[in-house]
Amino acid sequence: MIVTARDKGLVGCRTCSSVWPLGTEQCGRCGSKLVSRDRRSLQKVWAWWLAGVMAYVPANVFPMLETRTLFQRQDDTIIAGAIELAKYGSYGVAAIILIASVLIPLAKFFAIAYLALSVSGPARLKPGRRFIIYEVVEFIGRWSMIDVFVVAILSALVQLSVAASINPGIAALAFALSVIFTMLSAQSFDSRLIWDRIEGAEEQGSA
Repeated sequence: MIVTARDKGLVGCRTCSSVWPLGTEQCGRCGSKLVSRDRRSLQKVWAWWLAGVMAYVPANVFPMLETRTLFQRQDDTIIAGAIELAKYGSYGVAAIILIASVLIPLAKFFAIAYLALSVSGPARLKPGRRFIIYEVVEFIGRWSMIDVFVVAILSALVQLSVAASINPGIAALAFALSVIFTMLSAQSFDSRLIWDRIEGAEEQGSA
C-alpha cells in the first residue's frame, strides 16, 4: 500500500519543497501559496504549450540572423545557419545548434503534451518513469536559449559599421518567446497529478 503526504495530513510546497500540515495556506519558508493539487494546472499547461508552438513556427520560418556586408546581405534561418556552419567545417557547433534549437524544443513539446494527456487518460509508462520525464524537461529547459545567446554574442562582436554587421532577425524574438512559453508550460504542470491514478486504483481495488 502506498502512503501519500495527503494520507498523513501533509502538503508540500512546489517552490521550495518544504512540507507543512494540510490546511496551511502559505509556506513558512518561501511564502508561496500551498495547495494539495492545482486543479487548473492542465489548463495553464495547454495554454502555455499552445503559445509556445505558435511562437516556434515563425522561429523556424523567419531569419534568425541578418548578415550585412558592403556588397551583400544574407538572412539565415536556424537550420540554414547550422548548414552554413557545417559547410565551413564547424560540425560541432552546427550539431549543438541543431540539437538545442530544433531537437530539444520538439522533444519538450511532445514530452509536455504526453505528460498532460497521461494524467487525464490511460498511460503506458509507469508513474515513476513519467516523473523522470518531467524532471528531464525541467532540467533541459535552461539550455534551450543557446541559439539566442549565439546570435546575441555575434551581434555584439561583429559591428564594423558599413563594412559588416550581424543583427538578430525576427525569429530570434519568436524563438525566445517559444522557449519562455514552454518553460512556463512545464512549470505549470502539477507533477503530483501523476501519482493520483495510483491512489484511485488502490481505492477501487480495496472497494
